[in-house]
Amino acid sequence: MITFTIEPFSGVYGELLPLLRKHYGEISTHKDHGVPLDPVVEVYRARELDGSLLMVIGRERGEIVAYFVCFIAPGLHYRDCLTCSPDIFFVREDKRTGLAGVRMFRFVEKELKRRGVRRWAVGSKVQHDASALFKFLDFEPVETTYEKWLGD
Repeated sequence: MITFTIEPFSGVYGELLPLLRKHYGEISTHKDHGVPLDPVVEVYRARELDGSLLMVIGRERGEIVAYFVCFIAPGLHYRDCLTCSPDIFFVREDKRTGLAGVRMFRFVEKELKRRGVRRWAVGSKVQHDASALFKFLDFEPVETTYEKWLGD
C-alpha cells in the first residue's frame, strides 16, 4: 500500500534524485537536445522556505514510488486567486496499473483545498499523455503548450 505524505524538499531531495533521473530519461525532451538534468536546487530551497513549494511523496515500505511537486502562489494576473502551478509528477512504472496516480492526485487536492487554493493547473507530455487521469479527476482541458528548440 502506498502512503502519501507532504515532505520537505531539503529532507527528501537526495533520496528523490535517482527517481528524478529516471523520470528525465523517460519523458524529457531536453535530453534529445543535449541538455542534462540539473535542477536549480537553490530555487527549490528558497521556495521551500517561503512556503510556496509543495512536495507530496508516495512511499511503499519506506521507498519512494511516486511524487507530485508544485508551486502555490497567487496568479500573476489574478492576485486574489491562489493558484497551484505544476512542476512535475511521477508514479513508478510498476505502480501505474493501479490507482496510485488517482490516490496521489486526490491527496494533493485535499491539501490544496486546505491551503485555500482556488485554481489548480496540471499538464502532461504528448508522448506520455495523462489526459485520461485528468479527465477522471474532473480537470478540464484549457490550453495546449508547444515547444520549439532554437539553435540546434
